[in-house]
Amino acid sequence: MTHPDATFDSAAELLGRIGEQLGTRLGHVRPYGPRHEEAHPPMKPTLVAVGHGSRDPRARATLSRLLDRVRELRPGLDVRLAHIELNAPLLGETLAETVADGRDAVLVPLLLAPGHHVTHDLPAAVAATAATARVAEPLGAHPLLVEALADRLAEAGWTPGGNRGVVLASAGSRDPRSRAEIRRIAALLGERLGGVPVVPAYASAAAPTVPDAVRALEARGRRVAVASCFTAPGLFASRAAAHAPWIASDPLGAHPALARLVLHRYETARVRELAAV
Repeated sequence: MTHPDATFDSAAELLGRIGEQLGTRLGHVRPYGPRHEEAHPPMKPTLVAVGHGSRDPRARATLSRLLDRVRELRPGLDVRLAHIELNAPLLGETLAETVADGRDAVLVPLLLAPGHHVTHDLPAAVAATAATARVAEPLGAHPLLVEALADRLAEAGWTPGGNRGVVLASAGSRDPRSRAEIRRIAALLGERLGGVPVVPAYASAAAPTVPDAVRALEARGRRVAVASCFTAPGLFASRAAAHAPWIASDPLGAHPALARLVLHRYETARVRELAAV
């Protein structure tokens, strides 16, 4: 079954490419005859990928590798990393740099669901720096995210068949929209795995916890795997993996599908902004 977001995603990607081609062609148009100076299309906004931040030294390196993949997919696009807390560069610093460079920006949260960071922290950082920036949707319940989750499980040793179940471990939030989005991700992953029960669980701020979800599936006679719904290594990801009675997948990291999803969220935000003009 085609996910509703996938239809819009395809349209957004197509419109984004059309916009790029049109901008390139218009840049060569000389309405009043030849000119000595070549006209240039306007600069695309900087893609600012915003991670939460972690004391785990692997986290920043992992996100840097992810953004290297994004740059490979879109040569010439200005791609920068920022963090909400704990790691440099902080979001305010990165936005100040884009302002100094005279560039607009699209902020792509490297977060799995809406919550306080997406709805409050990111807009507040934009307002504090007077940057011209738009906040894209978080990574969310998207087929590309589910592709990355399924691949990470397969890398950890998941094979189809048997009486199995999955605990989808994420950070957790008190925002009900965040929990609803994680439930949608769990449902999509269950479909991708052929109808296997996938139970969302949280490292903080929400129930059930990962060990509680593991016990509930084991009580149903399931062999339980933990799917790490985190973009990078960190304390929560490590704790979740430690509760796996069978296998635990690695965080999504620099998975190619995640890089494509980051670009998709960027392009969708650009298309929506152009449509609103």
